[in-house]
Amino acid sequence: MTKLTIEMVSDIVCPWCWLGLRRIQGAIALVPDVEVELLFRPFELDASIPEGGVNYRDYMAKKFGPETEDNRWQAMREALEQYGREEDIPYRFSEIKHRPNSFDAHRLVRWAQGQEKGAEAKEALFRAYFHDIRDIGDHEVLADIGAEIGLERDIVEKLLASDADVEATREEANKFREMGVNGVPTYIAMRRIAVQGAESSEKLAKFIQASAQQMPQQRSYG
Repeated sequence: MTKLTIEMVSDIVCPWCWLGLRRIQGAIALVPDVEVELLFRPFELDASIPEGGVNYRDYMAKKFGPETEDNRWQAMREALEQYGREEDIPYRFSEIKHRPNSFDAHRLVRWAQGQEKGAEAKEALFRAYFHDIRDIGDHEVLADIGAEIGLERDIVEKLLASDADVEATREEANKFREMGVNGVPTYIAMRRIAVQGAESSEKLAKFIQASAQQMPQQRSYG
């Protein structure tokens, strides 16, 4: 069986991306006849966020307007909470107080992925931010999360304190923007076919099947 590579471009602070992770995993389970390699690529929704982060409520108010019943963010939040319940995702938006810079979290995902723990890192980081209300821009928190998924905490801590993979992570994020990715989550199969948005698992399963049909077929001899 030929392996289909799907790259999920996403940001840790994007609530739709946690939903998208669960849904692409659900889609993969729906097509057991296709072997899928799911890889994670960085994307920063707002690279201008300072290293120490900003106040979450102030940031969201500036982006979406004052919090009212007919506010766009309020409506989106309610929709996300409903979708989250369907996917067993426990968002706690009302308790989030800090909007971190997510760049170093992407570095952690990169290192975890190198040890085949990319999905574990993404899930742990989403949960840490949206449910456990942890500052995923803080190096100590990131080192703790690395240890929780089986990485060596001391090594992660030293890497975060250095410039390890800073340029590589930034170049990778820029590359996908240059490819036309301007919203997340975006799924790219074989660097040829893409779909954007946290579509249902059923729709993503069709995307996987359609992509698999365009893969070069292995020729059997004998």
